[in-house]
Amino acid sequence: MNLIIDGIREAFRLILSFDPEVMGITLLSLQISGVATLISMVLGLATSLAIALNEFPGKRLCISLVNTGMGLPPVVVGLLVTVMLWRSGPLGLLEILYTPAAIVIAQVLIAGPIVTGISLAALQNLPASLRLQILALGASRTQMVWRLVREARLPILAAVMAGFGGIISEVGASMMVGGNIRGHTRVLTTATVLETSKGNFETAIAFGVVLLLLAFMVNLVLTRIQQRERPR
Repeated sequence: MNLIIDGIREAFRLILSFDPEVMGITLLSLQISGVATLISMVLGLATSLAIALNEFPGKRLCISLVNTGMGLPPVVVGLLVTVMLWRSGPLGLLEILYTPAAIVIAQVLIAGPIVTGISLAALQNLPASLRLQILALGASRTQMVWRLVREARLPILAAVMAGFGGIISEVGASMMVGGNIRGHTRVLTTATVLETSKGNFETAIAFGVVLLLLAFMVNLVLTRIQQRERPR
């Protein structure tokens, strides 16, 4: 119990003293996961709209693949991205393995299906007649799509929060494709694992507390936006 208390004290000491290494790791974690979440939101929403608003052979198979992707193990994603970006791999010429860009790619593959799956369920849950009603009022297809997104905005924002939560706390893929390089690809989760392996439990707990605070603050902002958008 004393170890946990000491770890929490160490976390607040590091935060309040603006420790350069902790601030750097925290900012890098926020940048990587923020960019990955934004990309996942754009791709996920576009994919969910394409599936929900169109009828085509294999639609149920696509939905099943999306739902399966929501539970994709991060280590499998890390392995896939590592193989693809390895020097002898198909994308080895990009030379981005063990860089923040590689972590972003891995996190997009993790968060993308989550955002897509939840958004797709939200869009499919809208009344089937709503599209016809919107078009009957003279709206273009683009306006109709925008209106549907507006109607499903609350669960879509929840999808974004779920996607962010799934990658900010992810460690396996980030470790595999980023290499946990100090000052370059070390994020809060990989730093926590490293300090734990070295037996520096107080520092590891401190990183864990910082990670929780970061996730809480980001989700607090997103929740405020979501609740402000709630129909009254």
